[in-house]
Amino acid sequence: MAVEEIDTLVVGAGQAGIAMSEHLRNNNIPHLVLERERIAERWRTGRWDSLVANGPAWHDRFPNLEFKGVDPDAFPDKERVADYFVEYAKMINAPVRCGVEVLSATRLPGQAGFSIETSEGTIKAQNIVAATGAFQHPVVPPLVPNDAPLKQIHSFHYRNPNALPDGAVLVVGAGSSGAQIADELLRAGRKVYLSVGPHDRPPRTYRGRDFVWWLGVLGLWDVPAMKPGTEHVTISVSGAHWGNTVDFRNLANAGMNLVGMTQSYEKGVMRFAPDLADNITGGDANYLSMLDMADAYIARNGLDLPEEPEARNFVPAPDCMSNPMRELDLIAAGVTTIIWATGFSQDFDWLDVDSFDEAGKPKHQRGVSSEPGIFFLGLPWQSRRGSTFIWGVWHDAKHVADHIATKRMYLRYEPSDLRIMEDA
Repeated sequence: MAVEEIDTLVVGAGQAGIAMSEHLRNNNIPHLVLERERIAERWRTGRWDSLVANGPAWHDRFPNLEFKGVDPDAFPDKERVADYFVEYAKMINAPVRCGVEVLSATRLPGQAGFSIETSEGTIKAQNIVAATGAFQHPVVPPLVPNDAPLKQIHSFHYRNPNALPDGAVLVVGAGSSGAQIADELLRAGRKVYLSVGPHDRPPRTYRGRDFVWWLGVLGLWDVPAMKPGTEHVTISVSGAHWGNTVDFRNLANAGMNLVGMTQSYEKGVMRFAPDLADNITGGDANYLSMLDMADAYIARNGLDLPEEPEARNFVPAPDCMSNPMRELDLIAAGVTTIIWATGFSQDFDWLDVDSFDEAGKPKHQRGVSSEPGIFFLGLPWQSRRGSTFIWGVWHDAKHVADHIATKRMYLRYEPSDLRIMEDA
């Protein structure tokens, strides 16, 4: 079988891969995008049924195409988001080949480029862009044995309340996914326990503007790195029900049972850290800091935006904060399901090159790997806070594509005939 050759191979046709294709095309770089399933597959099958985007349609998109048929201030559902990327790929004529899995990639010995083994044969490429994103393998802490008498699933596999066994549910993790799933289960009449760790919880809106707007005008999308010590702090924000600020006090007052971080499991009993009040207070501090920055920005620029003093009023702390539950006998409490909203790990096992540190994380500068010819896209904090958002990955893709174009320019250089004669 003949070996197919291409300048740049992009692995993955989610938002990162489609953005990469646009910028490579703009630089006239021959390329191919391989996707083992469908375009934006994770949006369709790696999300629960009712999921909507966490940002409004006017913001969470690529610059060159709006969401057709969606109110700009609405939050598109997951199928509409997936369709958007299909539409975008068609608009830019992206060379996407679906149903092809990349099995391995190795550097060619003694020559430039890489040999990539796929489910449909071998491809030779000068550059590889790993655009497989940040959400590859669900992470479930090894706390509860698989043979425990209850159902355990990751939030990646959660679909809707009716798909779960009857009974109470423990949701571990109170980032955006955990908080939204717990809220949906509570609205469906389930008894819900939610394990809350350190988190940020921005206001969904404040003084007539969505929080994504505030992050933009305050320059917070461009923060280059997380503050030291906040690596395990998640963000709890939701676009559900036309967007509401996540407030764990309100969830508790509606009947949700809040507990601290999940610590251990033994003989049917789950144990929690005594940190619930601290975690909620920390989220409050993040929330209030956003309001302070917004107020200061309005005053500094003389904006006529309506005041919202009630935004600083919290409902009384629920009893679970004052008297935190430290242990939960799952069977006695009627818990039949644990949903682990505990994040994802990345998997680059197919990429057999020297581009990773001891922990297996990519070594790169804004997506440009330490290994020549290898590039990454869609990594958390790849260049800034906004890197994993739809619009953020588009800008990161431009940087990577421009770097590839610059390298191609140097490789095309040949000394002039006059220079060669002078050297002789």
